[in-house]
Amino acid sequence: MNPAGSVLLCSLSLFQPGPVAAQAFHRLDGQVLTAAEVDRLAARAMAAARVPGLGLALIEGGRVVYLKAYGWRDLDRQLPLTPDSVMAAASLSKAAFAYAVMQMVDERVLELDCPIMDYLPRPLPAYPRYADLAGDLRWERITPRMLLAHTSGLPNWRRYMDGGRLAIYFEPGTRFAYSGEGMDLLQLVVETVEGRPLEEVMARRVFRPLGMTRSSMVWEARFETDAAQGHNNAGKGLGPQRRRRAGAAGSLQTTLADYARFLEAVISGRGLSVEAREAMLSPQVRIRSAHEFPTLDPTTTTANEGIRLGYGLGWGLYQTPWGRAFFKEGHDDGVRHYALCLDGPGKGLLIMTDGERGEDLYSELLEDLLGNTLTPLEWEGFKARKR
Repeated sequence: MNPAGSVLLCSLSLFQPGPVAAQAFHRLDGQVLTAAEVDRLAARAMAAARVPGLGLALIEGGRVVYLKAYGWRDLDRQLPLTPDSVMAAASLSKAAFAYAVMQMVDERVLELDCPIMDYLPRPLPAYPRYADLAGDLRWERITPRMLLAHTSGLPNWRRYMDGGRLAIYFEPGTRFAYSGEGMDLLQLVVETVEGRPLEEVMARRVFRPLGMTRSSMVWEARFETDAAQGHNNAGKGLGPQRRRRAGAAGSLQTTLADYARFLEAVISGRGLSVEAREAMLSPQVRIRSAHEFPTLDPTTTTANEGIRLGYGLGWGLYQTPWGRAFFKEGHDDGVRHYALCLDGPGKGLLIMTDGERGEDLYSELLEDLLGNTLTPLEWEGFKARKR
């Protein structure tokens, strides 16, 4: 075992209790887990995955009933992770952005099925970032609904495509293909309609109303005193992400405690009309792709027909014996996160890790803490527990 691994195993007894630590949590199958059992299962999963730090929130009856941080936010300096340690949220940002967009839909300042061209003062290719789309009029058919549901035909990121050019790869609205570019395009629309930058939009619509006091779409100096850095597979620290430009697809800086508050709001419907919340968490497209990434691979499968895998507006969706489940993953250099909620029983699980091995513990924690074995982890490219 390398030295970093040795330190990590010793660190598992270190945790920072959050403001909420229930005496028991009820799994979906009715099994009761005590606080000590939750800690034991978390420590076992961390040791197996060799993750420096883990933030864990459990939701029951629509409320956070268990909130703890384990391990280190900085392995080299042995600084403990806390529920208020600021972490790069990666693609968990997309779900928070979708929530803000649905508020705009509620207010009728944005229509889901109105082409984005109706909101922009210039044709999209007239914007330098979208000049590559000149000559392809399919951009005129793209709507906010398509961008939130990842059916726009845009790639995940142009930098991964031949020549690094942006293009539309299929008829908008006809199939699912996860797209960070799509979220960035919707950000342009939102900023144009709101007349203010995204960081202000999110602060006004999401962070301040929900009490997310340590969240921002850009780095803030006040985060320095308790910030988690990402760690690579060898446990080497990569430093905190100090993003200066807001990006709807992945620039959110947040904490375990703050993002758990956001999940509470989504479960309860706080901040949205009943109709807007239902639209957000209703299937916009059925997913039959063999895997989520690479996004444009045309290979299909029937493996997820039983759970009716689909995508809503900013959230992945599937059906369970306990009703609708909605989920979102976050993946960036040195951080791995996972959020899953079940609408019917109001249960949920939030996993936030500051290590690139973090996705190796998703399956174990989803099964051991929630009793849920239906999450389509293999479709998402994650390891599923062998049976």
